[in-house]
Amino acid sequence: MEFVQNLSYPTIDRPFGVHLWPLFDKAFEVVVGYPASEFDFVEGVTPMSTFKQTAIMLVTYYVIIFGGREVMKSRDAFKLSFLFKIHNFFLTAVSAILLALFVEQLLPTLVRDGVFYSICDHRGGWTQPLIVLYYLNYLNKYLEFLDTVFLFLKKKPLTFLHTYHHGATALLCYTQLIGLTAVQWVPITINLLVHVVMYWYYFQSARGIRIWWKEWITRLQIIQFVIDLGFVYFASYTYFSSTYFPWAPNMGNCAGEEFAAFAGMAILSSYLVLFISFYIATYKKASKGGRPRRNTGKQAVIDMARFEVAPATPAANGSAKSNGTAVSTARSNGPVTRSRKA
Repeated sequence: MEFVQNLSYPTIDRPFGVHLWPLFDKAFEVVVGYPASEFDFVEGVTPMSTFKQTAIMLVTYYVIIFGGREVMKSRDAFKLSFLFKIHNFFLTAVSAILLALFVEQLLPTLVRDGVFYSICDHRGGWTQPLIVLYYLNYLNKYLEFLDTVFLFLKKKPLTFLHTYHHGATALLCYTQLIGLTAVQWVPITINLLVHVVMYWYYFQSARGIRIWWKEWITRLQIIQFVIDLGFVYFASYTYFSSTYFPWAPNMGNCAGEEFAAFAGMAILSSYLVLFISFYIATYKKASKGGRPRRNTGKQAVIDMARFEVAPATPAANGSAKSNGTAVSTARSNGPVTRSRKA
């Protein structure tokens, strides 16, 4: 009833015709015990906020998937069709909800203050609501690890692209989160959009519905990384130029830590190279060799081993204070307080 009463025509502040944050605030409180508006990311206090915790999760992930693959060699494959559908539908919904919340938070800032303010000023890209969303996006990267668990339980191949991408995206989101980057919302939001499309494809294919636009998902991923790198390299350049080479043309300082900028540029660049290589090997060679394979529900599971979207990802210079995620660069013009209430 309250939702219906709050409905109105879409505006800059309410792009969906209803104010989503108060609804999310209450839902967050039901799950966590306090409203999202009171959340504060504190490195070393907030769960999964230290490098040690992140490293343990990544090592555990690789031990489980590669160890599980060896164990499954002498066993019959599990079907897990129902669980696979639930998993993909849930990730579709989570990605869509996070994307909508990001749009509601970012649109007013973009319209009123411009793109540069949004990606390089902490007041534009590092607000308290955005920090909550960055953190939730980061945690969601660990949930996406289940993609690979389904693969080895169904005895599907574990490719380098798939396994590298999942682990690197979680690491990327972590570096941007503790690196206080403001530009990370760019790769995160585009990644969420790609994930909505991708996981919906997996869900529908697992139901046996033929999907003709699978190739466009890979194209969308490649476009995603090109845009991400444009923002990340720009934010990094203007930060390093203004900080170390003030005589070079630049637009001034940009919020974020230097290590986060390098992590963002390196990981996102590797994604672009790997996904272009995957596209060429999968679609271009297939078109030369004959007609592409028909898209079926079973094929969707195989696709998961070879074909994944980038997390979720934050780009240099944009992290939070969340395949969760971004890559940012630089430091803020004003003081940044690292210690925050958990």
